[in-house]
Amino acid sequence: MLSTIAVLVLPQVSPFEFGTVAEVFGIDRTAEGLPPFELRVCGPVAGEPLSSTVGCEVVPAYGLEGLRGADLVAVSATRMREFPDEVLDAVRDAAASGSTMLAVCSGAFVLGEAGLLDDRRCTAHWMNVDDLRQRYPRARIDPDVLFVDDGDLVTSAGTAAGIDACLHVVRRELGSAAVNVIARRMVVPPQRDGGQRQFVEQPVPQCRADGLAPVLEWVVENLQIEHTVSDLARRARMSDRSFARRFVAETGTTPHRWLTLQRVLRAQRLLEDTDLGIDEVAQRCGFGSGALLRHHFRKVVGVAPADFRRTFATRTALAGS
Repeated sequence: MLSTIAVLVLPQVSPFEFGTVAEVFGIDRTAEGLPPFELRVCGPVAGEPLSSTVGCEVVPAYGLEGLRGADLVAVSATRMREFPDEVLDAVRDAAASGSTMLAVCSGAFVLGEAGLLDDRRCTAHWMNVDDLRQRYPRARIDPDVLFVDDGDLVTSAGTAAGIDACLHVVRRELGSAAVNVIARRMVVPPQRDGGQRQFVEQPVPQCRADGLAPVLEWVVENLQIEHTVSDLARRARMSDRSFARRFVAETGTTPHRWLTLQRVLRAQRLLEDTDLGIDEVAQRCGFGSGALLRHHFRKVVGVAPADFRRTFATRTALAGS
């Protein structure tokens, strides 16, 4: 059943994330063949304005009693990290009574504080993952996905991933035809490829000392050629063993992993800014072949190079890339 949806909004609410739930579940689409939804906007106190992150206020029509009996309780994003006991009690009661719980972005902190993430698979915005993991160490967090469906618990990554999670719930409960109607009206894909890893700026291991910096700078400028540990050790005037040990000590990673990440980062820039074909991108990055580029790119970024280009390219890619 999916007929009554309660969305919980709290002070410092993020309007966009709240709006994703309202857009999916708050519009009457019965004329297009969809069943009616009852959307209850709930806050700590009915009619009491709540501050937002962008200088406006949200006024909930319902208090916490509006969570009772809802098929789906969606917790919108908020910058709050400490929550009143009555809010947490209402969230726990809703979960215990059988409501499916959906967290949009940082709404996961509400569920975590209520104890609902313990030993459960979940996700959140990549910028919040470390904080969420520290606060709720029993949560089984996947930082790479757009959303996680763990049965009666659905959690989403940041911002637009709330759309993905809401549409997924519609698909799960009402089928693909229903979600296609909503997605078409929203002008969004009914299901996006990949996860949030493709949106994360990859951290590049940096030297913590000056010893290897000239060698690594030279490598970055010459990624298109083959590099072995022996070659780099000779350039650094060290033995292979000393170089490998020093490399890990200064960068925190191995030469092979560092070089692979540098090549993937170069590939990302070429895919974003040029129309080069995949094989040419591979050559310029030092992967040698499109197949090897695809393998390492998907492993690091989470999507295929062609899919990444469709999402992030600044100009039209060549056909067949």
